[in-house]
Amino acid sequence: MTLDRAGLAETARALAVGDVTSRALVERTLARIEAAQGSINAFRIVRAEAALAEAEAADRELAAGVRKPLLGVPVAVKDDMDVAGEPTAFGCCGEFPPVAEDGEAVRRLRAAGAVIVGKTNTCEFGQWPFTEGPAFGATRNPWSTAHTPGGSSGGSAAAVAAGLVPAALGSDGAGSVRIPAAWTHLVGIKPQRGRVSTWPRGESFQGITVNGTLARTVADAALLLDAASGNHAQDPHRPPAVDASSAVGRDPGRLRIALALKPPFTAVPARLLPEVRTRVVELADRLAALGHTVEEADPPYGRIGLTFVPRATAGIAERVAEAPFPALLDRRTLGAARLGRLLGGAPLRAARRAESVLHHRIGGFFTSYDVVLAPTTAAPPPRIGALLELSGFATDRAMIAACPYAWPWNVLGWPGVNVPAGFTADGLPVGAQLLGPANSEPLLVQVAAQLEAELRWHEKWPSPPVAERSAA
Repeated sequence: MTLDRAGLAETARALAVGDVTSRALVERTLARIEAAQGSINAFRIVRAEAALAEAEAADRELAAGVRKPLLGVPVAVKDDMDVAGEPTAFGCCGEFPPVAEDGEAVRRLRAAGAVIVGKTNTCEFGQWPFTEGPAFGATRNPWSTAHTPGGSSGGSAAAVAAGLVPAALGSDGAGSVRIPAAWTHLVGIKPQRGRVSTWPRGESFQGITVNGTLARTVADAALLLDAASGNHAQDPHRPPAVDASSAVGRDPGRLRIALALKPPFTAVPARLLPEVRTRVVELADRLAALGHTVEEADPPYGRIGLTFVPRATAGIAERVAEAPFPALLDRRTLGAARLGRLLGGAPLRAARRAESVLHHRIGGFFTSYDVVLAPTTAAPPPRIGALLELSGFATDRAMIAACPYAWPWNVLGWPGVNVPAGFTADGLPVGAQLLGPANSEPLLVQVAAQLEAELRWHEKWPSPPVAERSAA
């Protein structure tokens, strides 16, 4: 494997032993991004000059014998994260001023030595499972450029799937790391709330949104998670530290795994498509062959959706109130904000209080089972433009129909990991999620790595790989 197709850990090792310089790696990364921007459109901002300067600084540290987990490695972050000197538009139209300081997650990546090559595209305020909009156009799926990579971390997923960067940060408020990971054949880790700081916001979208990682392998996703993890002094959620990387390759023992195929309660219909169901059941069969006890069982979600909507829409209302160009916002954003203002009082307080009840009820499910295996989405990725011009209600219906499985874990604040589950007959990727109780990232990583060792999903690339097309 050339370094153009190397993962995060392999790239870090090559830099540490002097097989390549960070300057050379970043130059090649920038060339791939530029060549793929017309077809994939993964990036909102490319930090070419700044990234090259950071690479040269990393090379000086490497030459001096300094060792850090990601020293000199190029990575990308989603454009809802602050990078000093760059604007944070979060998918919105308009000219935004540069921010003065890195967000805490970006600061920690820099402390680990990473070179931030750019900020990836996301839909407006991260609301939808597609990455399109008038601010930046459409981000396309490297496996089929007629289809979306998902959202809202679609730019990060597309950049990794296309081989432009070895790994990237995204954020997940209703599946926004796991959904694009599923639709681009990646590992996506949504960690415990507070594991990766969302500072300068102590809570993002009333606590339902967390920062997470996207990579081709479990080890790379875990390595980026460990590098980004940690808290700002004023963070309200500070879970106990975990070492995700050390869990890779560790035997989880024989587990009790619940195969949960029924969508949680939603106000509109959602149906698991047979082709996706087949892929998820095949993963369940593989886990059973590995010695785990797998049986169909669904967590007692109840009407958990009634607690999600006030938090999500109140979060949108908060963002809209801060938006410098409200007249440029999507009509669906303004509609969600109006609902959020209506629900932002007593309904929001009730939704927040209900979380402890849900923890107790759904946590009881984990006295019978260790891990839940569920579809990440009910359908493969839709075509570009399929949801872009819909009304707010029609968009919500389409979203729920395609993606009814991921959001409950955002209400709970617990970890989930998307793993590739294969492809449809048309060659479109689909995924499954491993879900656990509080602070269960190490266990989920162990199980994901077990599956990866069997299925070798990281060896499959878009044909031909975008990185190779770009270099040609």
